[in-house]
Amino acid sequence: MEAVLSPAPLAGEHHDWAHRLESSLDQRQWSSALKPIVSKLAANRPLTVEDGLVLYQHPDLNEVGALADVVRQARFDSKAFFNSNVHINQTNICVLACRFCAFRRGPKAKDAYAMSVDDYLADLATYAHAVDEVHSVGGLHPEWGVEHYETLFQRVAAEHPHISIKALTAVEIKHLGQRSSISTKEVLKRLKDAGLTSLPGGGAEILDDDVRAVICNGKESSEEYLRIHREAHEVGLPSNCTMLFGTIETLEQRLQHMISLRELNDQTQGFQCFVPYPFLPDDTRLPEAQLASGSEVLRTIAVSRLMLNNIPHIKAYRMNIGDHVAELALQFGADDIDGTVQKESIMHLAGSTAPLDHDRAKLARLIYDAGCEPVQRNTIYTEFKAYTPPPVQPRRRLQMASD
Repeated sequence: MEAVLSPAPLAGEHHDWAHRLESSLDQRQWSSALKPIVSKLAANRPLTVEDGLVLYQHPDLNEVGALADVVRQARFDSKAFFNSNVHINQTNICVLACRFCAFRRGPKAKDAYAMSVDDYLADLATYAHAVDEVHSVGGLHPEWGVEHYETLFQRVAAEHPHISIKALTAVEIKHLGQRSSISTKEVLKRLKDAGLTSLPGGGAEILDDDVRAVICNGKESSEEYLRIHREAHEVGLPSNCTMLFGTIETLEQRLQHMISLRELNDQTQGFQCFVPYPFLPDDTRLPEAQLASGSEVLRTIAVSRLMLNNIPHIKAYRMNIGDHVAELALQFGADDIDGTVQKESIMHLAGSTAPLDHDRAKLARLIYDAGCEPVQRNTIYTEFKAYTPPPVQPRRRLQMASD
């Protein structure tokens, strides 16, 4: 039986969440090391790098998680969000060769591919009945300019008007500007007119150019990433933002990364969700990587929730961290687990083992198991529906054979 989506009251952020937070924080006892941070959170004052270091180094991970969970519940009660989406990675051919990337191929590689517009539409048609978002990022194809993506997005919007297009990272926008000899802001305007709905946040890695010189040399600079997202917000395209951690960065660099995003959002209010995810290692791409444990993933998600007071949503990206850690993360400050995905290449080539066959009922079960209420959202967090799973059919009792 198909699950039923029933309309619900606005399931987004409480308008009075800061007042609710202050009241909730006062009802708990906190260790002396965290009390100064609790006071700042109660007053809705932004945390500093030094505050973040206290949170990262605090010996009681569960207390840090509990603090982040109080913040999450003040904003969203027990709701946790997901959507119905499919990932289509349009090409793995890329002019760059970032050291952490397992997806990129050179043009002459045997497994290199570049989907034509017709191929892309044929692939999307397989999933279109079950999704309301297509998420597309890929390599920097040496021959594709902005016109290619204008045609693609126009076709998607015409053939599947119910599907939101979340596509192209900042470095892809930069590449299209260079290929087409126009500014990145003009790229964004043209793609929005063609049907682009929002930008994913990929490519932020760590917003420190010393780190970027090692792990993604040749990619956009920290300033360029922030500028392109600023421009997206200015032309009316909301975006997500990300952080790849567990390579060679320091804790201070992680925290400054978060603050850089927070400061931009103070000005634009265009970031809708922050997505921290750990580097998935192997022995060849980045052998000096520090590698993040499960507890560090949970701590980083909790610290993100506490540092980013002006970015509404924190995503536990199950395609990267797996279902079990994502479920725990919903008790450590995260309020979103992405979506049904259906198909994904980049994280799985990097080593992810998260299942790709999640439908809404399975995601709802994961959310229920975390003690939360599943709410289906649209891409840009403006429409919400409480998710009612299909009823569980009772098992048929075995009939004993008569003598």
